[in-house]
Amino acid sequence: MNRIIKIILLDILKNKIVLTYTVILAALSWSSFALEDNSAKGLLTILNVILFTVPLVSVLFSTIYLYNSNEFIELLLSQPVKRRKIWMSLFLGLSFSMVFAFLVGAGIPLLLNSPDSVGFMMITVGCLITIIFVALAFLSSILTRDKAKGIGIAIMIWLFFALLFDGIVLFLLFQLSDYPIENFMVGLTAFSPIDLARIQILMHLDISAMMGYTGAIFKDFFGTSSGLIISFLLLCLWAVVPFFISLKKFNKKDL
Repeated sequence: MNRIIKIILLDILKNKIVLTYTVILAALSWSSFALEDNSAKGLLTILNVILFTVPLVSVLFSTIYLYNSNEFIELLLSQPVKRRKIWMSLFLGLSFSMVFAFLVGAGIPLLLNSPDSVGFMMITVGCLITIIFVALAFLSSILTRDKAKGIGIAIMIWLFFALLFDGIVLFLLFQLSDYPIENFMVGLTAFSPIDLARIQILMHLDISAMMGYTGAIFKDFFGTSSGLIISFLLLCLWAVVPFFISLKKFNKKDL
């Protein structure tokens, strides 16, 4: 298993797309702090990168990599290696490499320019978001053999969580404005890892106006350490559940 992870790591870290992704992250992160006289403004710029760019690259690259690795996966399956180990090795290899790219590109500037709780929280949440969307990529790639459909599913997953989810929440808010729906909205927030990530960071930045409706309600109800723990656990579930669903399907799939 360790040898498979090592092979995948070395292969991905030499990939030009991952190298370009790392350079772009570094350029955006360093320029965000260099162009702003206030570090808080730079943090908000990097926050947008973490919430939109990082999930898109993670889910799209991982999906394409899995489809391009079909022959490698079939070769591994012909060896006396359990399917569970193969799938977990692929997941760990992709997750480690994408997290490493994020840490080099955005983590180092955050540590040097914001060595406080906000900076560490942004690094932690960025790593979690990366792993979550790698897990979602595994789920989308196992649902269909067709590469175009799989990539389309991956893009739709990102589009839903990045843009459409808040629109649905606002629609429900206006439609049910005459009813006490605060608790319902708090529960609905758990269905979006990007909203949970936004809440984690902005609760530390204390910028309620930019948190969106779901984030503001979440802060009102869970603006304590318990709320932080709950949202962190939900993010961990978002990373674990999609992967284990894909693992179950992979174990039963006829390749």
